[in-house]
Amino acid sequence: MRIKAIKTLAFFIPIKIYHRIIENTIFFEFLFLYDNISKLYMFIKNADVIFLHAPSIYDFRKKPVIHGPISDVVPSGPIFEMYPVGFLSLSGHLEKAGVSTRIINIANKMLNSLSYNPEEEIKRLKPLAFAIDLHWLPHVQGSLKIAEIVKKHHPNIPVIFGGYSSTYFHEELINYPFVDFVLKGDSTELPMVMLIKAIKENGNFDNIPNLTYKDKNGKVNVNPITYVPDTTDHVLTEYTLPIKKTVKYFDLNGYIPFQTWMKYPVTAIFLYRGCIHSCRTCGGSKFTCENTFNRKKLACKSPQKVAEELRNIDKYINGPAFIIGDILQNGKEYAYHVVDEMSKVNFKNDIAFEFFVPPSEDFIKKLKNSFNKYNVEMSPESHDEVVRRAFGRPFDNEQLERAIDACVKNNCRRVDLFFMTGLPKQTYKSVMETIEYCDYILKKFGKDKTVYPFISPLAPFVDPGSEVFENPDAHGYKLFARTLEEHRQMMENALSWKYFLDYETNWMSRHEIVMSTYEAGIRLNELKLKYGLIPEKTAKLVEKRAKTAIKYMEKIDEILKLGEEGKKELEKITPEISDINIHTICYKEELNWPVSFYKFKFFKILFFIFKAAVNKIYKKF
Repeated sequence: MRIKAIKTLAFFIPIKIYHRIIENTIFFEFLFLYDNISKLYMFIKNADVIFLHAPSIYDFRKKPVIHGPISDVVPSGPIFEMYPVGFLSLSGHLEKAGVSTRIINIANKMLNSLSYNPEEEIKRLKPLAFAIDLHWLPHVQGSLKIAEIVKKHHPNIPVIFGGYSSTYFHEELINYPFVDFVLKGDSTELPMVMLIKAIKENGNFDNIPNLTYKDKNGKVNVNPITYVPDTTDHVLTEYTLPIKKTVKYFDLNGYIPFQTWMKYPVTAIFLYRGCIHSCRTCGGSKFTCENTFNRKKLACKSPQKVAEELRNIDKYINGPAFIIGDILQNGKEYAYHVVDEMSKVNFKNDIAFEFFVPPSEDFIKKLKNSFNKYNVEMSPESHDEVVRRAFGRPFDNEQLERAIDACVKNNCRRVDLFFMTGLPKQTYKSVMETIEYCDYILKKFGKDKTVYPFISPLAPFVDPGSEVFENPDAHGYKLFARTLEEHRQMMENALSWKYFLDYETNWMSRHEIVMSTYEAGIRLNELKLKYGLIPEKTAKLVEKRAKTAIKYMEKIDEILKLGEEGKKELEKITPEISDINIHTICYKEELNWPVSFYKFKFFKILFFIFKAAVNKIYKKF
């Protein structure tokens, strides 16, 4: 009756309101009803393995911290609430092995509710094991704090860590009293299944690859990284799994990848594990993969598997799909084959490709002929070819401009160009010259508002295992932290992102890196207004926030000089700081590719949920 009434109302109300009714009323009321039915039939129970994703700083809601622009050019906010896609793959493999799982995005839940108490939720959970990601190092303080809370309430439940940073620091990480296991490497699906089975059955961990663990006597054992698969076809990025689990646990915020995902449902398909390039500060570079993850060659996803993932996305989501990893780094034949298979899907939404080296015009034409809506991302890092090559990007400006020209001529919807501060051989003057180069690019290629330049800092940390981290002096860097604990303390105690930075260079101090970033951001913001890429209202907002952030950073510098006497001053500015941690050098929505008006295919989702419910009831009886 309710649905019939809503359909009748559709003739008399604006389409936008109708969309809200469909999205928020029917869909979420269905979830509510299903949740109660599930409880009635006792479908809801503790999962065997619960994945927890922590904020970068656990007490970010109370602490006055100027995070700065460290997340302005990524989908998540400054507390990095986006959990790694690897959670979905690990969860999928465990489910196929008969192990029930749950993902709880603690960071996102803390963002969305001031009353949400993560400790209270953790206390109520009773899984076989907790799994916590420490993938990128900015999560070090939050991840370790969450692990500490878990052990406080569940001293006998194992805590498992995994991710790139966990791998690099595995020997230090395992010595924390609240860490029991560390799964190492860039692929841990099979070792994870083996580990959970061993926890369940016999407690023998000797033959589990990639595992560092403490035995019953507290002795640390290190199993080598021997599970390094040749392909990524085993990687499961099944978007139906979060749908099912959201309904089962009635926990939408726990499964949402990042805070604004419901408004901007971007999805990702990872082509590779490993890389053929060695960008000097990258924790996923060829150098790091070989020396830290024992990956000696690129692992690729088959073209058919890529198409299958795209088809699954297309089934339920009307958002853009981002193809992560330069499609050309495994050669032309592979790239053309992938595009051919993807084109068969007839994907209606935007598809975005990233390129580590500018693509040829022939390949751009291939994209034009294969997709209705395609976008391109490239990261020149600097206008200066000397700086770019010192960082590890092997191309010149002529190649870059030819690729931009090819994209503009061949109906590319957007060309995003990412520049960076904090690079080897880069001076303050060089950063400002990069903005002049952006002016030149926009003047030459920006008539139809296709080209979007961005600039952001290399922050907050140099990736562990990268060439710079391993040998800073050789690349002109000075590091202020080397161990996991030093980085944790840095995140724990710093009041502004200047003090998060674990490095400075021979060419710029920490302070100069920070100030050049803000000045470059303000100048680039003016250029975007000049060329019509952003409205005046947005330009004014970004400029105001950047200048306000500079003012408060200077204030924090003064407070720090006061020592204990500065605490009262700090308390006064705490409420004022919270509003300047996004949109500080660009408006975050500038990054977004177009999204369909109807962001989700709700009736297909509802049918999927209904079918899953019927199957469960059938199996139950």
